[in-house]
Amino acid sequence: MRRGPVRALALLMAVLLLAGCGGSATQSPGSSSSSSSSGSSGSAGSGTSSGSSGASNPSSSQANLPDEIEIGIITALTGSEAKFGEAHMRGYQIALEEINAAGGVLGRPLKLIVEDDASKPENAISAAEKLATQTKVPLIIGSYSSAATLPAAQTATTYQVPFIVPTAAADNITEFGSRYVFRINSPSSEYASTVVNFLMDQVKPKTMAIVYENTNFGTSTAQPARELAEKAGIQVVAYEGYAKGAPDFKPLITKVKAANPDVVLYVSYLLDATLLMRQARELDFNPKVYIGAGAGFSTPEFVREEGAGKDAEYTFSATLWTTDVAWKGAKEFAEEFEKRYGVEPAYHSAETHAALYLVKDVLERAGSLDREAVRQALAETDMGPDATIFGPMKFNEKGQNAHPMLVTQVQDGNYVTVWPSEYAAAAPILPTPTWSERK
Repeated sequence: MRRGPVRALALLMAVLLLAGCGGSATQSPGSSSSSSSSGSSGSAGSGTSSGSSGASNPSSSQANLPDEIEIGIITALTGSEAKFGEAHMRGYQIALEEINAAGGVLGRPLKLIVEDDASKPENAISAAEKLATQTKVPLIIGSYSSAATLPAAQTATTYQVPFIVPTAAADNITEFGSRYVFRINSPSSEYASTVVNFLMDQVKPKTMAIVYENTNFGTSTAQPARELAEKAGIQVVAYEGYAKGAPDFKPLITKVKAANPDVVLYVSYLLDATLLMRQARELDFNPKVYIGAGAGFSTPEFVREEGAGKDAEYTFSATLWTTDVAWKGAKEFAEEFEKRYGVEPAYHSAETHAALYLVKDVLERAGSLDREAVRQALAETDMGPDATIFGPMKFNEKGQNAHPMLVTQVQDGNYVTVWPSEYAAAAPILPTPTWSERK
């Protein structure tokens, strides 16, 4: 009797807050959520370490704790965002093995209860409801897309379950008045400000085109980018939205090319990012800079042959984490990740690795699995820059972490941190060579 009204309320809230946005694509044949657990045993992982934002509370009644501490996870194991769900799980798995090999949390091993939202918001709601009422976890981490994460966070709030957001960037996820939502990554508006600040510092363009997918993430990044660019004196000569997964971008690119912008900002996931760059080459479109707002422009697949490959070269992107960033443990995590999976980790894996270390810190300070105690410990988090491979964590009154953002450029097929200067591993290559000048 309770399940229907809660889902209906969450869906209604999601529809209202996502008005005008496309939400997640539903290309997957999967339609129902499924769950799995990630075991508590494991060998030592990458050897990365985690600091604590406060002393643990050994006075808790650990005798009342279960044999394993179950943590709820929601991500996209299937559907259109499954690649990102895979990246999530790889980061979780390495952290899980490290934490449990070091003794677990409160003397107990962690166990992940994983729910697949199949890249669909309605499944994310069901997953959050199940974890809150059936599994009865002390907290939930999830999901990937903003379209799925927002209603899941609203559902968790309904049941007063602390909810950690590792990746989803739409600003409204931390702006609906919840005391239970805590986000470790930067919101979309920070992607926009990072892009504009980088451009004004390094490029000083006079004109700009913004091309974005019509989703919660796309619109919540494109709109502030337009406002910030115009405020900085950059004329936005093209502002074009598109339906996610469009089969052909040539008409759109031709229109943008005719506006002759100095810079093109793309807000796109992987498949669209790949096709946009490939067709930009085919149409010989040569702005001074191509820059992405993370997402598809920051994944390992984007620079490989199955992605944009050589067409990705010289592209910039705002991003949240790189393998060459100076935060403690980042390098070791990247090495362990490549050893296991044969590819560099994307920031999505670093986020979930750090999220699980945040859970460790929070539960040890809470001293129990009581949801209100866990929520209070989350609110009081103050982890330093070397506490996780993702940098510092401290939440404001809205539950938003002030995460430092970076800008990368693809140089010789690799993501290289080029801005800001204190984190840069190399200088940016500017302007972008024309397609005919490239080797």
